[in-house]
Amino acid sequence: MDWSNFRIFLAVARAGQFVAAAKQLKIDHATVGRRITALERSLNARLFERRTTGVSLTAAGTKLLASAERVESELLQVQAELTDTDIELSGTVRIGAPDGLSTYYLARSFRSFAKRYPAITIQLVPMPQAIPLAKREVDIVIVLEKPEAGRFITRKLTDYSLGLYGVESYFADHGRPASVEALHEHRLVGYVEDYAYSSALNYVRDLYGDAPTAFECASAVGQLEAIRAGIGLGVAHDYIARQYHDLQRVLPERRATRSYWIVVHEDLRDLGRIRAVYEHLVDSIQEDRGMFVRT
Repeated sequence: MDWSNFRIFLAVARAGQFVAAAKQLKIDHATVGRRITALERSLNARLFERRTTGVSLTAAGTKLLASAERVESELLQVQAELTDTDIELSGTVRIGAPDGLSTYYLARSFRSFAKRYPAITIQLVPMPQAIPLAKREVDIVIVLEKPEAGRFITRKLTDYSLGLYGVESYFADHGRPASVEALHEHRLVGYVEDYAYSSALNYVRDLYGDAPTAFECASAVGQLEAIRAGIGLGVAHDYIARQYHDLQRVLPERRATRSYWIVVHEDLRDLGRIRAVYEHLVDSIQEDRGMFVRT
């Protein structure tokens, strides 16, 4: 059988759409449809249920997915062995990470890497969970909690601290809280709990006590901008807050500490380009470790 058909099958199974798989593979979506149809005919089995919103695996497709991923893993291992002979590393590496870390640290941390590996394309995407890694939607992921299961290689990158912040325009209108109880008299910026993908995001309760939030954003970037706009007091990562002189710490005794973990799939860890990016991330954050926790 033609392995390229199985590669297309894997892309469709993971993307859930022919169009999305075609975009990822950089081929026409009609070609994806023809190749899947050819694979189904060769196996005499229907692999996908087609719907207007996308596709889902049939029982036969689910069974084939496990076998195809095992073959893919073996091919990746062979590629990893051959990579050691590469003179120049190239290709794309997709990194899933929390939006705050990506925006305020990772994006600029790759300057030296880009000079050293100009043929490697870096993609930063907001996927701060290990699930997309298992589906091969990303190559490396930085998460807030260590995965409990899965064929992953996991390493703790660093702890980081968070505190309460506001800006002068807010203080001029509402004053500064003198205690955590006084937060009930202030407008507080928080996270949209329905979109909290990790229990590590419960830092709002750690810092606010039982005071309610009045303005909520489903991203760290949105929360930070709301605080800077004077909408209310809010929780910010200390390493991010240091980058903005308008942000002022309030109730400095109130703080929360969380951790970043870097995770890579066992089958990908020895690929040259993946290893280069992984090592860069570890080295970069280790070098800057002091900036992540406020003392």
